[in-house]
Amino acid sequence: MSKLPPYATTGQRVWYYAFRVICGLIFFFLIAPIVVVIPLSFNAQDFFTFTPEMLRLDPDGYSLKHYRDFLTSPDWQQALWNSVTIAPVATLLSVGFGTLAAIGLSQPHVPFRRAIMAILISPMIVPLIISATGMFFFYARFGLQGTYIGVVLAHAALGIPFVIITVTATLVGFDRSLTRAAANMGADPVTTFFRVQMPLILPGVISGGLFAFITSFDEVVVVLFVGSAGQKTLPWQMFLGLREQISPTILAVATILVAISIVLLTTVELLRRRSERLRGLSPG
Repeated sequence: MSKLPPYATTGQRVWYYAFRVICGLIFFFLIAPIVVVIPLSFNAQDFFTFTPEMLRLDPDGYSLKHYRDFLTSPDWQQALWNSVTIAPVATLLSVGFGTLAAIGLSQPHVPFRRAIMAILISPMIVPLIISATGMFFFYARFGLQGTYIGVVLAHAALGIPFVIITVTATLVGFDRSLTRAAANMGADPVTTFFRVQMPLILPGVISGGLFAFITSFDEVVVVLFVGSAGQKTLPWQMFLGLREQISPTILAVATILVAISIVLLTTVELLRRRSERLRGLSPG
């Protein structure tokens, strides 16, 4: 973290500390809902509020019953299984297509590459309800609505933009003379890609894959339109729990998802730093 120089003016010092206070307040505003949800998931009662026992920090006010309900409920376990079987396949498709698209669009001779890039990342810009409606009518025409393949393809379409952006950012510092040198040594394009290019852009590829996985695992709007009861994912089950029966088990599931997200985002940050070291943008 940069420090104030000794010759900083009074205004610069005031802004230096005020900026950090503002950032701290914004950070607290963003994590406040999470800070509330996590302790409530250990509530011994079936309430969405803090009980007097919890406020007194009485051990009897805390329990793992909601986590046990999640682990023993057939509905929740089926929803978890659906999410676990859908998200990895959608992530693989997103990584494959997104990486190839990013590499192709990074070539300066590709015509209309800016327009193509805008179209490919449009799922991040267009409101999700519009994308879900379009996917519903498109998949219904081809008989994919309400099928496993339809949900996987829909989630892959939502994850591809994240892969394209992260891989494209990694390719900015890529030395293209390495691929030309490999070609001069007799390597074919496939060998050049896997032996020269992929090791250097791998942090960006993995980061994009993690973002695509999070997007698929947490998505609920598209699966409501494209999926059926057989593809009821974990977020869908949480949505039903809020709409039909208010169950504190939702808080336990939310806490688990928050923990998974923290682990994945930490991994993304470590990969980003590794990518910068490989590209010489930061010290080792």
